[in-house]
Amino acid sequence: MAPTRVNPHRRALLRATATLAAGTALPAFAAAPPRAPRLVTVGGGITEVVYALGAQDLLVGTDTTSLYPAAALDTPKVGYLRQLSAEGLLALRPDTVIAPGDAGPPVVLDQLRSAGVTVDLIESSHDWGEVRRKVQAVGRAASTARAAQNLLVALDAQWDQALRRVRAHAGPPPRVLFVLAHGGSPMVAGEATAAHALIGFAGARNAVSGFRGYRPMTAEAMAAAAPDAILTTTQGLDAIGGEAAFWRRPELPLTPAWRRRDSGRALVHLDALELLGFGPRLPRVVGELHQRLVAA
Repeated sequence: MAPTRVNPHRRALLRATATLAAGTALPAFAAAPPRAPRLVTVGGGITEVVYALGAQDLLVGTDTTSLYPAAALDTPKVGYLRQLSAEGLLALRPDTVIAPGDAGPPVVLDQLRSAGVTVDLIESSHDWGEVRRKVQAVGRAASTARAAQNLLVALDAQWDQALRRVRAHAGPPPRVLFVLAHGGSPMVAGEATAAHALIGFAGARNAVSGFRGYRPMTAEAMAAAAPDAILTTTQGLDAIGGEAAFWRRPELPLTPAWRRRDSGRALVHLDALELLGFGPRLPRVVGELHQRLVAA
């Protein structure tokens, strides 16, 4: 008698049934890997943290203040941090937008939340806690909590070392004026600004007081401030034609800084983001400013 032919599909079903009856589990299908989070960072200091954590592959967009490291220049830009567009942001399909507390406008942030995007706003308190909050926020959004903790340990040690150097200096603190001159009339930084905090961290004293934010730089204000040194941004100095052009301003001959202009300590400048971004480079910046303004 000819052998009975068994349908191959039926044969596979019979084998599977026998396997289950014997108590042997079938091979499990591999679960799909989780999708990597898509991040947009607003604020150069926050973007720096992403690169410091090695999470730059998760970046799908940054704002126009995100200029460091150089690779950040090649990321899609979503505009200036206070003039964001919901359409431009949503086109990048982010899971999370991390931004400083003054980012906006608020209606745009509300539109992002309504679309299911997590918006993490970091308070701009101009202190070391601000830097730590940025690292923690990126660690959460990028699912790199352990790397974020390791980075915080290293940065905390650098910050403590910088502050010890500043506190070890016994001389009187010089009076330092921060001048912002990126366009239009130069402005000087008063209290409740990143520049004011940075001057204090470096062991100097802000030459102006009694107001918050920025005010125009006038001859009367310069004479009253009597700064020993002036701190500004490299970009602002370049915009007015360099150091020689800066010292030709009519307000400056009224100051002690002008009389010391050939000392190399009367005018100090650094990159704007490096100075005011309050990112991972802050300990090094404080140490450098202390050396150039106070301890030299």
